[in-house]
Amino acid sequence: MSDSLERLYQAVIAARDLDPATSRTARLFQRGPSKMAKKLAEEAIEVVIDAVNGNSDAVVRESADLLYNLTVLWASAGVKPEDVWREMERREDLLGIAEKLPKSALKMPKALASKVVSGKTLPKPLPKELPKATASPAVRRRIVALEGRSLRKRH
Repeated sequence: MSDSLERLYQAVIAARDLDPATSRTARLFQRGPSKMAKKLAEEAIEVVIDAVNGNSDAVVRESADLLYNLTVLWASAGVKPEDVWREMERREDLLGIAEKLPKSALKMPKALASKVVSGKTLPKPLPKELPKATASPAVRRRIVALEGRSLRKRH
């Protein structure tokens, strides 16, 4: 999969300086990061709505749009796919591949909070925001599935 996103990223980079009248990518770059972010958010919402409604074909189509718009935003921000993969590897080492880092120490599992962060033991009480950390791969959190209500796409 990362090869596909890398190819998409290279195509986005190649298209950013094309004529905005004929290139959607060039048009997004011309309009700037706020327009890119808006398009990304719209596509994410469409994926969510289709997933909640159980429309897997639409989820596939909208996910492709989402990945395209995410890649455009990455390119605009100077982020490369390998930067994202490196962060995913760091998180896998810390919490497990499917996990997202907690936003605050209050949401962090006690087992993780007691681990060493950047070569130092965490202070007590824990700070609101923790520095980037590495911990034993043995520290894992449960994966929790969310249930939702039926949503409709707005057209």
